[in-house]
Amino acid sequence: MGDSGDAPNRAHPRAIASAYFPQRRHYWYARCKLASDPLYAGVGAALRGTTAPLLDLGCGIGLLAHTLRAQGFAGNYSGVDNDATKIATARSAAERAGLCDVGYDCIDLATAPFPPHRGSVALLDVLQFVPEPAATALLERAATCIAPGARLIIRSGLAGADARARFTRAVDVFSRAVGWMNAAPTHYPARAQLEALLQRCGLSAHFSPLGGRWFNNWLIVGERRR
Repeated sequence: MGDSGDAPNRAHPRAIASAYFPQRRHYWYARCKLASDPLYAGVGAALRGTTAPLLDLGCGIGLLAHTLRAQGFAGNYSGVDNDATKIATARSAAERAGLCDVGYDCIDLATAPFPPHRGSVALLDVLQFVPEPAATALLERAATCIAPGARLIIRSGLAGADARARFTRAVDVFSRAVGWMNAAPTHYPARAQLEALLQRCGLSAHFSPLGGRWFNNWLIVGERRR
C-alpha cells in the first residue's frame, strides 16, 4: 500500500470502483471522485495511526470505507445515511469487495436517535445540508463520541463571499437538482464559529484547505484536549 497519502487516488480507483458494478453510474462516480477529490487521502492521513472505530455520518454509497481499507485503516467502520438507496448500494459494494468489520444503516438523524458510538467520527460534506441549529446539535453530539486519541473529521465549505465560496454553493445546489443529494444546501459555517463550538466541546481543531483552485472546502480535524 505504500506510505503516500494519495496512493488510493492514483493506484486503486479502478479496483475500488469495480465493487460498484453493475451500477455503472456509481462505478464512474467512484472513478471520478478518487481521481479528482483529495478528500479520501486527507481523511486517511487524519486517521493514520489510529485504531478507534469510525462512525461515518452521511456515508452515501460508502466509498470512504473502501479507501480507508486501501490505506491500511483497520478499525471498525460504521456508515449511516438517510438515503436508503445509497445504503443498499454501499452494502452491496462492501460485500463484493470483501470488506471486513464494515457495516451500514439507514438512519435519519433528524428523527431517529443518534447511534451509540465511542471512537472517531466523520462528517464529510454534510454540514452545509443541515439547518444551522440542527448542525450545531449534530456537532455537539458527535463531539461527545470522540475518545482520547480518536478524531472528529469534518469536510465542509465555510462561509464566504468570494468566487470559490459561490462555486462551492453552486455545485451543492446542482447536486440537489440532479438528484444526487436529497437536500439542498442551507448553511455554511463560519470558521470562527466552528472553531469556538469545537473548543466548547473540549476539542482542539486543525483547519486545512481541501478545495484546490475551485472549491472553498476545508478539512477540519478535532482531537480531545488533554
